[in-house]
Amino acid sequence: MNRAKRIAIYTRLRDRDPDPRTELDYGTPFELLISVILSAQATDVGVNKATALLFPVARTPQAILDLGLRGLKKYIRSIGLYNSKAKNIIETCRILVKEHNGEVPRTRGELEALPGVGRKTANVVLNTAFGVPTIAVDTHIFRVANRTGLAKGKTPLEVETRLTKLTPEEFRKNAHHWLILHGRYVCKARKPDCPNCPIADLCEYARKETA
Repeated sequence: MNRAKRIAIYTRLRDRDPDPRTELDYGTPFELLISVILSAQATDVGVNKATALLFPVARTPQAILDLGLRGLKKYIRSIGLYNSKAKNIIETCRILVKEHNGEVPRTRGELEALPGVGRKTANVVLNTAFGVPTIAVDTHIFRVANRTGLAKGKTPLEVETRLTKLTPEEFRKNAHHWLILHGRYVCKARKPDCPNCPIADLCEYARKETA
């Protein structure tokens, strides 16, 4: 795929959604961090239902520590893998209080040192909370990037590296949001909605669906 086609794809996605946002509900960088940790193998809708009950009670690292492991589990037990996620969140909160004065760090290294935080989560927090032009590659973005030809790769890191390199700078900050939403609602895993896709004529997918 050449640069002109990439620019056209991002331009159309931007025209449809000039100010894309995450579908996770959050008010602070810390709330976003907790939401993203909870979102692994879970839906944003499910996470939002849990955090709508949790955050009014505990929206800081110390407040979650005060809840304790058992207290935290009561709020997130509807989410998959909640036992391990609860342990990671408690330990993350301890580190934030002890080493970062209760604040979410702004570097990838410090974020990835937190339990339950991998590269994808770090990228989401850096991009969404702090405006860093990172591209977090989840299953949706991995699929869209490979299927369309936007940035092919065998691993999420390969796709991230190519997307970061090949996405024009003016689109880089919002590319993550545009691609994940496109993958979630249009370029779906089982049956992409090619007839209603705004970039179908630019996409290099060989087996396009028909109406």
